Amino acid sequence: VAAASLPIHLTGQLALAEVAWTLASLLLILLTVATAAHWAGHRVTARGHLLDPVMSHFYGAVPMAVLTVGAATAVVGWPILGPRVAIDLDWALWTAGTLGGLVTAATVPCLNFIRRRTTVSEAFGGWLMPVVPPLVSASTGALLVPDASAGPARLTLLLGCYALFGLGVLASLIMIALVWRRLLSEGPGPARMRPTWWIVLGPLGQSVTAANVLGGVADLALPAPYADALKAFGVVYGVPVWGFALLWAGLAATMTVRAARVGLPFSLTWWSFTFPVGTFVTASSALARHTGADLFRLSAVGCYAALVLTWLIVASLTIRGWWSGRLFPAIDRQPIKAIASEGVQDVLHPLLSVSEQHLRVVPIK
Repeated sequence: VAAASLPIHLTGQLALAEVAWTLASLLLILLTVATAAHWAGHRVTARGHLLDPVMSHFYGAVPMAVLTVGAATAVVGWPILGPRVAIDLDWALWTAGTLGGLVTAATVPCLNFIRRRTTVSEAFGGWLMPVVPPLVSASTGALLVPDASAGPARLTLLLGCYALFGLGVLASLIMIALVWRRLLSEGPGPARMRPTWWIVLGPLGQSVTAANVLGGVADLALPAPYADALKAFGVVYGVPVWGFALLWAGLAATMTVRAARVGLPFSLTWWSFTFPVGTFVTASSALARHTGADLFRLSAVGCYAALVLTWLIVASLTIRGWWSGRLFPAIDRQPIKAIASEGVQDVLHPLLSVSEQHLRVVPIK
């Protein structure tokens, strides 16, 4: 999606995007089947993940994955599948991802703040994961506005996407304030958690992308002056938030470098280096199209190069960790079942650390 949005055309750009879309589509199918099988065969363990104070937030990645594969199908997959099939698949994936995102945005924070009575000292970047999907729905829904039937259906879709935009922005601002407070009071935490601070960049970049792509199609459903106002809103909102995103990227980079000096063990949290940077690429590209400024054009290209390099590094380390058996070690489910039956949660996962050969379960009352 980031490749397709770039304001300039590079050699091999579309071919790379098609390869990435193919891999993403295959992974989506594989992980959907695996997740369904896991819930069917190991319901207690799966429910323990959903109730875990750390793991539960990453359920927000599921609807975001569905939404981004759908968007990629529409912008990259249509030469292979055909325009009609690509759009129909995007509609299906957008609907499923939007419903899933609304569920995570509503249920995970409720579990976190009501059932677990979580404190601000436990906040980390992953708290944003459940509330970002509505922003992804808003930006990817803009691709479907031209295909919606002219009239009430198109207007409903556009306004619904703006409602999703507002939901995601306001919820993200609350979470970012909590995360900022935690950083001030508790510091960035252990090294293995440092990559998750990059997640904060995700809603910032995604909201700028959504505001601009929705503004670009507003004239298809709304008359003047509302369409012009919404298009201008994309720039008026986007530029200041883009600036704050730069500030946060600097803070996250500083915390990451300081952690790397003393040892930054590889874990799946390293994927936090990729998606947030991807949203910054799409945000810069959208602002470049609406303003024509070289600042945003150069930022989009430079960050895209960093995104590809980071993705290759993290992907290779993930494959090596999987192949060696260190990344996904066999887990004895009996302790997990015992913990679930006693009403306490597991707080250490392979997601957070692969420095140990076996997962240690630490019950907390």
